[in-house]
Amino acid sequence: MTEGVLINKKETESKLEAVIKPESFTGKSTVEMEEVTLVPKKDIDIKLEADVITPDSFAGKNSEEIGNLAVWQGPKTYPLSEFFEVTGNAGSSAAETFIRIKGDAMRVKRIGEGMSAGKIEIEGSAGMHVGTGMKGGEIVVYGDADSWAGMEMTGGLLHIKGNAGDHVGCAYRGKWHGMKGGRILIEGSARHQLGGGMDGGEILVEGNVESFCGIRQNGGLIFVKGNALRGVGAEMAGGTIVIGGKIERFSPGFEFVSMENSVKSGETELIGEFKKFIGDYAISKRAKGALYVIADINPEL
Repeated sequence: MTEGVLINKKETESKLEAVIKPESFTGKSTVEMEEVTLVPKKDIDIKLEADVITPDSFAGKNSEEIGNLAVWQGPKTYPLSEFFEVTGNAGSSAAETFIRIKGDAMRVKRIGEGMSAGKIEIEGSAGMHVGTGMKGGEIVVYGDADSWAGMEMTGGLLHIKGNAGDHVGCAYRGKWHGMKGGRILIEGSARHQLGGGMDGGEILVEGNVESFCGIRQNGGLIFVKGNALRGVGAEMAGGTIVIGGKIERFSPGFEFVSMENSVKSGETELIGEFKKFIGDYAISKRAKGALYVIADINPEL
């Protein structure tokens, strides 16, 4: 077995292990960082559009300048300091800037949008679009994340310690291509259309997913430790999906091809007894999507 961190092992339900090499998983930087702390001043009624909360926007600014950055609430703009107490100065670059949000940010949208480097930690939950379009760096959410987390991201690490909403790593409405690179780790469960239109990167879910996981997937790896409802891999043309639990309603456009003892994608290695399917042939006769299902929990497939 590849040496690494064991993140998934079921002794009684299924014999499945997932190994991640530490250096590829953590996304940690050796660069010294300057810390900026944001503490919510009050409860937020109308949600904020706060795409300025990134190491890139904060870099080179002192606490006063950061506090003057504009956020949207409905049709109006306000300084960031209207909603957060800002302390600390940012580093000279995004890579040298660490943002800590000390409190819940579920009503704050677009945190970390488009960030290229640095780190954000949210000591609570995060609102919609956290990590959307991120190119690098690391975001850690200690609570839950609302819908569209990591939408169309191309690099970096988004680590959600709680549950995630709909459309994680997806393409936006009207687009066909979602996440292209980077890694999303969800320690809880996720809802509908995880990885929709995904072209690359990895999404790892410790819990369960709901409907249409990997819909229209073209590339990359989705690994779900737990169960999935229906429509897994629907309209899939490429990439890999691994389900470590029970699939309630199997997609009809997949054909069984073989039994496999392991799946490897990049630095991620999954070890167990899998049934391998290829599809979705309901959409294309040339489909190359690979769906691996743990065998002992899904004997009827």
